[in-house]
Amino acid sequence: MKMQEELKPHNLSDKVFCVALMSAIFGLTGCQKEGAAEKAGQKIDQATENAGKRLEDVKQSLSGKAEKTGEYLDDSAITAKIKADIISDSLLNASQINVTTTNGVVNLSGIVDSKQSIDRALEIARANQNAKSVENSLTVKTSNN
Repeated sequence: MKMQEELKPHNLSDKVFCVALMSAIFGLTGCQKEGAAEKAGQKIDQATENAGKRLEDVKQSLSGKAEKTGEYLDDSAITAKIKADIISDSLLNASQINVTTTNGVVNLSGIVDSKQSIDRALEIARANQNAKSVENSLTVKTSNN
């Protein structure tokens, strides 16, 4: 259930092309003296080069953000699946077990009724193929809890 936003570079490149085209049009309309066309052409070349550099910067920025978003969605999916499995297990009291996932690392926390509940919750969490590792912060309820 990995959801990742697909980058659409053609939309951005279309915009960059439009900016370059508009620069060319405005540059050429201002050419009335001899040599002005050359200056306008140089300015257009510079604008196009700068737009290309900006396009690369935007692509890199979006790529990093999409990757982070994908990681967040992966963590949410891992947490949701483990919680669903714990809820459906008749041996566990789901209200006693908290599940969080950060960068693929699952953390189980809470106070449960028995050592068997801890073992079963860990077994369920470790069975999730997308979990990189499982940290156990579960404790057994004592007479003071």
